[in-house]
Amino acid sequence: MKLDTFSFDIDADGIAHAVFDVPGRSMNTLTGKAVADIIAITKEVATNDKIKGLVLSSGKPSGFCAGADLGEMGSRAGSAGDKAKKTEAELKQEQFDAGFSLNKTLRQLETCGKPVAVALNGLALGGGLEVALAGHYRVAANDNPKLQFGLPEAKIGLLPGAGGTQRLPRLIGVQAALPLILQGESFNAEKALAMGVVNELAPSSETEAKATAWVKANPTAKAPWDVKGFKVPGGVPHRSPGAGQVMTMANAMLHAKTYGNYPAQKNILSCIYEGIMVPIDAGLRIETRYFINTQQRPEAKAMIRSLFLSTQALSKGANRPAGYPKYELNKVAVIGAGLMGAGIAYEQARAGIETILVDVSVENAEKGKDYSRKLVEKNVSRGKMTQEKGDALLALIKPTANYDDFKGADLVVEAVFENPELKAQITKQAEAQLSETAVMGSNTSTLPITGLAEASVRPENFIGIHFFSPVERMGLVEIISGKKTSEETLAKAIDYVLKIRKTPIVVNDSRGFYTSRCFGTYTQEGLEMLGEGIKPAIIENVGRQSGMPMGPLEVSDSVGLDTALKVGRQMAQAMGVDYTNDARGQMMAWLVEDQGRVGRKAGKGFYDYNEKGKPERLWPELNTQIDVKVDECPPAMKKELTSRFLVRQAIEVARCFEEGVITDARDADIGSILAWGFAPYTGGCASYVDLIWGIKPFVEEADRLADKYGDRFRPGKLLRDMAAKGEGFYDRFPPADVKAKAAA
Repeated sequence: MKLDTFSFDIDADGIAHAVFDVPGRSMNTLTGKAVADIIAITKEVATNDKIKGLVLSSGKPSGFCAGADLGEMGSRAGSAGDKAKKTEAELKQEQFDAGFSLNKTLRQLETCGKPVAVALNGLALGGGLEVALAGHYRVAANDNPKLQFGLPEAKIGLLPGAGGTQRLPRLIGVQAALPLILQGESFNAEKALAMGVVNELAPSSETEAKATAWVKANPTAKAPWDVKGFKVPGGVPHRSPGAGQVMTMANAMLHAKTYGNYPAQKNILSCIYEGIMVPIDAGLRIETRYFINTQQRPEAKAMIRSLFLSTQALSKGANRPAGYPKYELNKVAVIGAGLMGAGIAYEQARAGIETILVDVSVENAEKGKDYSRKLVEKNVSRGKMTQEKGDALLALIKPTANYDDFKGADLVVEAVFENPELKAQITKQAEAQLSETAVMGSNTSTLPITGLAEASVRPENFIGIHFFSPVERMGLVEIISGKKTSEETLAKAIDYVLKIRKTPIVVNDSRGFYTSRCFGTYTQEGLEMLGEGIKPAIIENVGRQSGMPMGPLEVSDSVGLDTALKVGRQMAQAMGVDYTNDARGQMMAWLVEDQGRVGRKAGKGFYDYNEKGKPERLWPELNTQIDVKVDECPPAMKKELTSRFLVRQAIEVARCFEEGVITDARDADIGSILAWGFAPYTGGCASYVDLIWGIKPFVEEADRLADKYGDRFRPGKLLRDMAAKGEGFYDRFPPADVKAKAAA
């Protein structure tokens, strides 16, 4: 028996040992070859009379299996052969057979009449856990802190398709299984044992021996659901009122959290509800049908591409210019010890970088370090960090008011106020201490980098490094190249971002760059609706229901209404617009300057906030400033407002592409999700156009909205050209590394 990803042998006692070890990879995944090997192993175990049982284990210290190989999934999914020559029924049957292949095989293994045990020395996620659940006994390592179990498919728009929705509820009960599958929660070995997901814990070096011993001692083992009289823990909906209530509540809670935007979660719930009430063989067929339905949805394709493949690629530096050696960063200075600078300093120290935290006085710099002290205290108290590691982290942060202290720094991040004159002064002071190879970075959200670089004696070494607040919780950094920024400097900046374990996106210079510019359209559209007399509560609720993390008015409060007013006036002045006669400008000026309502930080803005900074209610007096004309929101109105929110943002993204601000569709998608929370179920702004709408229908919808609400929705030349050619953003602006490989 020739296998590509497993080794296979039979010991003297007739116990077969299949060791999962995909060549050339640090982690096992269910590739097409791995699935073929599992099919071959199952057949051999079932038909070879010399084999008395099977032990599955991993040859990799990282764990058993991280799940399906999503890079291959598209090529394995769907129908094979010439579609044109097959009927719809034939194609559907072919899709089902392909999707059911692993499910069918694992069921055959489970019912082969021989005991099957699985030794889990590390993580088992997704399809990896599903393979393990098809065994009759599972032994997990209790000495591997990185060990994780879980079914995370829902996080990327899929559902478990190899028995997870059927075996896990039968094993631990519907109520316990629902959050694990719907939310993709992971859990450790101790919790797995307590829930009954694994049967025994042992040191990593003993898991296989323990599994082997169990196989020898249990020659007639069966899965619990194959034993006569089996009952699902907690009951099933049509027989148990309690179980029925669980499903009813789960459905209500799911809709409250997802607003029906995530097909995977809806299908998971249906899959469990329908499958748990029938024998497991029928339940597995139900699961496969829902899996295929989910996999073919545009939301799943978009989420897999963006939330998994693109995020993984960018987090490894896929957008880094080639041909430059890795830049080693040992010492980095942060100028400005305010909230942003303090957060940057913490993240650098957490990555092991010596950090010089500079402010106008040592006292101010120490206050900035206090931010890190509080985070360390919190993490130590919660068991997330040892005191020793916390002390080592804090020792790396050196507060100072003396620029001489960062001589020899490999990079500087200036994080002072959004004031061009102040930033110019800081740049000159900083560069006096830097070598010719060091990078000067500016953390700015709106000021053009090319203009800021005019104060630099080495503009080719000057670059924008835009962090998001709070820095320790936000995983994205927007890197902005000015007109004179060199490719080498860009490569160094990306190396810095990767060093501090963030995901970099790369954009070109313009006012507001990419994220701030596009993000602003969401809040602006909310203000437009407010000016039209749409009730504030409707605006906020539809904003959240469209998939955004907050309503646009709450977002404005979080940014700061005074900041929004200041930036709005600056941008209006730069563009030659009279902001005093702008309805949005007048509203913001009234709130900030007349009413003193500057947002969440002051406890009052569009909302009133409690002592913990949580919104309590929309400020009732808003209605005195607007003439409420729309106070009800039937489905057609909700659909219209949702389209306005999301299409408006996507139009601005298209303009950024057209102006050359952004050149890689992955950067557009990941930036839109991680920076400002663009509806994740769409895969990001570019995928929203490409996959959720399709380029031609999107342009038609944008034109309709422009005719009705104004030219801010009007598609530009780029979108019209793409529509004429049937191209999406990923066709016109493919990933930079893919483009480079194609050119080579």
